[in-house]
Amino acid sequence: MRIHGFNQRYAKVRGLHVCLLGMLAAAGLALSVGVTSAHINDQPDFVEPDTKPVPKGTRVDVIADTLTYDDRTKIATATGTVQLTYGPYVLTATKVVYNMKDKTFSANGSIILKEPNGNILEADTATLKDTFKEGFARHVTALLTNNVTITAQYARRYVNGVTIYQHASYTACKTCTTPGGEPVWQIVAREAKHDSKEHTIYYKDARLQFGPVPVLYLPYLAYPDPTVKRRTGFLLPSYHYGQFGFGITTPYFWAINPSADLTLAPMWTTKRGPAADIEFRQALATGMYSLRGYGIHESTLADSNNTGSPWRGAARTQGDFKINDNWSWGWDGTVVSDRKFLSDYDFDSRNMLANYVQATGIDDRNYTKAQVIGWQSLVDGEYQSDMPVATPFVTGDYVLPGNVMGGELSYGFNVYSLERKSSIYNADRAFDLGTEQTHLAAYADWRRQVITQSGLLVTPFADLRSDAYYAQNVPTADDNSNSDITVTPTAGIDTRMPFVTSFGDFESVLTPVAQMIASPSEPNQRKNGNEDAITLNFDTSNLFLSDRFTGYDRWEGGLRANAGIDYTLMAPTGGFIRTSFGESFHIAGDNSYLVGSGLNGTSSDMVGSVALQFNPNVTLGYQARWEEDFSRINVQEASLGLNFGKFSGSVNYADISAAANYGRPDDEQQIWGDGRVYLTDAWSLFGAARYDLHNGDLLDGSMGVTFDCDCMKAELKYSMSHTDQFGVTGNGTEYRVDLSVELRTIGAIAGGFQL
Repeated sequence: MRIHGFNQRYAKVRGLHVCLLGMLAAAGLALSVGVTSAHINDQPDFVEPDTKPVPKGTRVDVIADTLTYDDRTKIATATGTVQLTYGPYVLTATKVVYNMKDKTFSANGSIILKEPNGNILEADTATLKDTFKEGFARHVTALLTNNVTITAQYARRYVNGVTIYQHASYTACKTCTTPGGEPVWQIVAREAKHDSKEHTIYYKDARLQFGPVPVLYLPYLAYPDPTVKRRTGFLLPSYHYGQFGFGITTPYFWAINPSADLTLAPMWTTKRGPAADIEFRQALATGMYSLRGYGIHESTLADSNNTGSPWRGAARTQGDFKINDNWSWGWDGTVVSDRKFLSDYDFDSRNMLANYVQATGIDDRNYTKAQVIGWQSLVDGEYQSDMPVATPFVTGDYVLPGNVMGGELSYGFNVYSLERKSSIYNADRAFDLGTEQTHLAAYADWRRQVITQSGLLVTPFADLRSDAYYAQNVPTADDNSNSDITVTPTAGIDTRMPFVTSFGDFESVLTPVAQMIASPSEPNQRKNGNEDAITLNFDTSNLFLSDRFTGYDRWEGGLRANAGIDYTLMAPTGGFIRTSFGESFHIAGDNSYLVGSGLNGTSSDMVGSVALQFNPNVTLGYQARWEEDFSRINVQEASLGLNFGKFSGSVNYADISAAANYGRPDDEQQIWGDGRVYLTDAWSLFGAARYDLHNGDLLDGSMGVTFDCDCMKAELKYSMSHTDQFGVTGNGTEYRVDLSVELRTIGAIAGGFQL
């Protein structure tokens, strides 16, 4: 039966929404903010309840199997499958009663209320009166859009906007339950009160339970409800252990105004005294910035305190601002009292500080970035006088729209000017750097693709590059200062002929590739420092590049040719085999490469690679560089990846010959891998390690256990790592135990211990 015009008797049906939402959602959702919500509300799935009044005159649409009205008692009763629709709200129940005398509205029997924001509220019975400003509900459950569940035995709402819940519980667990069927975790309280005017939830006798076991009891607890995005208050603590003894951090958040906040996070240590950690953040119309300071007056000096003073500290500031749709700018700067302060107190794990101010522009395929950068090492044994300051470092790359002579024309530049306090010369690591160097490199590149009727892909290309150098005090240079200007044109052609063949359901593509490239010989660069092109790894990924140096300080010259073959076999099941191999030939002019590169002879080393995927669960890769006569393998790397549901992992191996001219003074041979085994859907064991086969040393490793389900993630990890880059001070090894526990919608608590 459908009845319209039922407004006189049921015009206040929206009150059921008000009552149940007020009694359940407001208080329950506040738990999703949790004790940590004093900071910024981090619940992206939370949808604000829609409490706007339904427009005046909106009629109630009633559907019921049976509808009766007793004129003598002034009671209307709807039974059977009852559905009330009032604006965007839909209420279903097995029985709905309205008493016009005392204006009491009652519903019972599988009450379900669907809200516009997606929340679903359930109750056995509900009684409301006085235009629904007061009410009572029994056996209440709220299923909210952020996938949390709130239950209460009783809930009562009062006219002053206060709602009292008796025997309430809150959990984000759905499928994550104990063998007994209880949520893995839940918050249970004897009484919860929501004051909608103060936007605050108050709890009495609250406890956090894991399964049936209480682990934390608080006789009194208060925090903001979900309508509050930011509010002053304490955040969850974290714990630490190290040379400072045991430490606990107790952060306090101060919401200064809607766009600024301050976090005070003192760490209380047992051996060194309290350490300060203060962070200020400010959001502006075009971006935000932060200021953070650390400090301590050590009651007993740390072993690594080389300042001779009990006062130690650091400060950092960061900023990121938008100029317009294409441009942004920002900065990152850190100062420290000594190299070990930040790592000693687990404030920051960086071993190299890059302090900079930068501006970045991105427009389609056009890119510009300008920076002023200063590097500071936090590794013992590395000299700060070796660290450069770049004022500036600017890179740009642009592509002209439309065709130019039937092809694509791009251009770009790189310019830097840097200085350091002392020169560096290290033959073992190919460091030959002066105290000052300025380098401007500008280039233009044109290329065009032509496909012939036979399917041959021909790509002619041309490049024009200009370099200007000024260098001082390069150790191997003849003079203390040198300047130079060069112009280098390059022309070449790339030809490829793909042959496509089918073998039943298999498809194969065989592509021979040949290149010819000509440039003037690179001039002698002995008088200029090589700041950014020291490393070089010749393999199939750069076989067909016209310039294989990794930076702008060196470039490839002479007449050379590159030849190779690419082959791909694809299976209908998604498996594949991809192989590539080839060689480079230096035909005329001076060769730009040195011993160890694999490119220094008339003919280069051979390079090859293969990638196999038998199915989505197994992948295998291998690449190598070997002498042309197969007498020696100079570089080889292999990898194996596995994913079988209950087990996933990878194993990698690298054997790389020394190349002193390119920063590798010694042979390197390492094996590393990681794996994870799932004992159940939630429990897993994991581990990872890297081992130096050449020196017989374990470089780093970790192992641990993880519990991860829909409402909780906990991880216990033991790890070993080298903190000093070159192991200058002792073995530079750190051993740690880290524990973290995250309850979804509540927050996370984490900490680590140095052993």
